[in-house]
Amino acid sequence: MFAMTDKPVSSSQPSAASSAAAAATATARPSAQPRSSYPVFLPITTRWSDNDVYGHVNNVVYYSWFDTAVNAHLIEQGVLDFHGGDTIGLVVETQCNYFASLAYPQKVEAGIRVARLGGSSVRYEVGIFAAGSEESAAAGHFVHVYVDAATRRPKPLPEALRRVLQALQPATAAAAV
Repeated sequence: MFAMTDKPVSSSQPSAASSAAAAATATARPSAQPRSSYPVFLPITTRWSDNDVYGHVNNVVYYSWFDTAVNAHLIEQGVLDFHGGDTIGLVVETQCNYFASLAYPQKVEAGIRVARLGGSSVRYEVGIFAAGSEESAAAGHFVHVYVDAATRRPKPLPEALRRVLQALQPATAAAAV
């Protein structure tokens, strides 16, 4: 490894910046989320094909569950019409951490909340729980940017959608109880 001076730099001595970054990463280790962190839950049906060769639900399936849970809630609330609506949400970011295995034919529940509500974007956080479990088996997030269905250009969140999303924000959900 060489620095800008072309003098060798020892890779065995971490720099102050890399040490600080490592410490920040160590303190920010994700952990399972409690059921009480999510204001809304939806049941998820596992399928035989969700299991992989290791005998548990494959990691890619969790992302599908995130999308299914959020969109099912929005449809139930009457604010998502992906066939005829003029506003749609496009996923621009997604992430998941895994804490415990799930497998078919387990019953699963997805808890949803809104962590950030912008002018045209939303950060959803989703916890995946074995039915009745108090801690998530997985937790993650995805960001929707809402766009005009025809032009695919960002547009402000419709007011009805904004109201439904505000109810999913932890402080708002706690106040409503």
